[in-house]
Amino acid sequence: MSVTVKAKNDKGKLPSAWMDLLDELYPLYPVRSEKDYKRAIAAADKLIGRKLNIIQLKYLDSLSILIETYEKEHYPIDTASLKPVDILKYLCEENHLSASDLGRILGDRSLGSKILNGQRQLSKAHIVKLSKHFSVEPGLFF
Repeated sequence: MSVTVKAKNDKGKLPSAWMDLLDELYPLYPVRSEKDYKRAIAAADKLIGRKLNIIQLKYLDSLSILIETYEKEHYPIDTASLKPVDILKYLCEENHLSASDLGRILGDRSLGSKILNGQRQLSKAHIVKLSKHFSVEPGLFF
């Protein structure tokens, strides 16, 4: 049984069957142009933040892979020019984590502010914990 959920900002019903998702949102072919990219992003936006059934989740996962592939090719991020602490600050901000929260992740509450202020460097153990917590490649922190 599938459940259709109405979004607060979207007056239309969200398709709950696979073929309806393909017909109404985005047909899941490779994103090859800016027009395709905008359509794919709009489709993802309709799904993100909503309670989804398993079919909708699988569709969103597939769509995300197509979007990510296009973004890697057309909007690469130059991580070489970013310092590890800047990346960490961004991740904390995006995840609404305070310095104290960061310290708890690392195992010492006071450590978060010291790392964010440049008073301490990230150890290999910290990098492993952070990459697991944020689901990112450890190389971002080197």
